[in-house]
Amino acid sequence: MKTVLITDDAAFMRMALKTMLERNKFEIIGEAENGKIAIEKYKIFKPDIVTLDITMPVMDGIEALKQIIAFDKNAKIMMISALGQQTIVRQAVILGAVGFVVKPFNEETIIKAFNKL
Repeated sequence: MKTVLITDDAAFMRMALKTMLERNKFEIIGEAENGKIAIEKYKIFKPDIVTLDITMPVMDGIEALKQIIAFDKNAKIMMISALGQQTIVRQAVILGAVGFVVKPFNEETIIKAFNKL
């Protein structure tokens, strides 16, 4: 069972992702509401996969991505972005993200993307 750290500033989005992933045999080992907390939890839990929302307060997903990759170049990071952020998503992939999902998403889209990892 793959472990996942979910990062999003919206509690309802974290809950939706958690529900979808748990239903499909992923284990949620932590949640974070911003990139700074995601980095701290990544270092503690060392999850198989991290989701990072791009737009968050305190520290955005791009900065968190850079710092997690600097800590662990093998980290598997799935970016979650809103429509219209394709340029930022491309930047994230160049920086080391292994995939991305565009909001709004459905369970099938999420599971397909996660199973590719």
